[in-house]
Amino acid sequence: MSSITLKSDREIEIMRQAGRITAAARSLAREMVTPGITTAQIDREVRRFIEKSGATPTFLGYGGYPASVCLSVNEEVIHGIPGHRVLRDGDIVSVDVGATYKGFVGDCAGTYVAGTASEEAKRLIEVTRQSFFEGIKMARVGNRVGDISHAVQEYVEKNGFGVVREYVGHGVGSVMHEAPEVPNFGSAGRGPRLLKGMTIAVEPMVTQGTWEVRVLRDGWTVVTKDGKLAAHYENTIAITDGEPEILTYAEDLYA
Repeated sequence: MSSITLKSDREIEIMRQAGRITAAARSLAREMVTPGITTAQIDREVRRFIEKSGATPTFLGYGGYPASVCLSVNEEVIHGIPGHRVLRDGDIVSVDVGATYKGFVGDCAGTYVAGTASEEAKRLIEVTRQSFFEGIKMARVGNRVGDISHAVQEYVEKNGFGVVREYVGHGVGSVMHEAPEVPNFGSAGRGPRLLKGMTIAVEPMVTQGTWEVRVLRDGWTVVTKDGKLAAHYENTIAITDGEPEILTYAEDLYA
């Protein structure tokens, strides 16, 4: 990765606009996660929405990825490719979406239930979501990236779940992946110092069992090694003089 790029107030305003589009696209996908729908239908509507909003789907063609949204079901952690799969009652679906607007990227994710899920699945989703908020409590000028990482890991493992090691959060800006890497595990007091103007994606990827993962033959879909459930939650944030600002803000409780 390149060196860390600090954003100006003007650039952060554009990222705020990109973030609103991205968050709204995630909310649209969340509403569509219902039994009987195909993942390809969700992808098609998300792409249509992003383009109607004057943005472009960041994921489409990124590294050869063939869709506009990643839809990862049950034991799939990230990078699930939309297709003919029909969602069933009780499936949990991780929606990861990016939109590029006026040259800047918004990136966010969340895990949602098709129909009625088990209590354990719902707890996994809630712990994953809350671990993001535990992490960004540390996202203040003068702290280090490792302070965020440690807070996420501590909360997840305290609740009996695993934290994926092979994939991490990252800087976001004029491209989707910038410096620095933002792991969801590690030691406090380590890593780059947080500075005003940094924009990063904090994205816990949490597993019901082992944190170990593998990639399927399609070269994209990452699944848990033990076949147990996984959840994903992400927002793009900006480091400010005070509290971090969530740039991928959605009115429906950061859905």
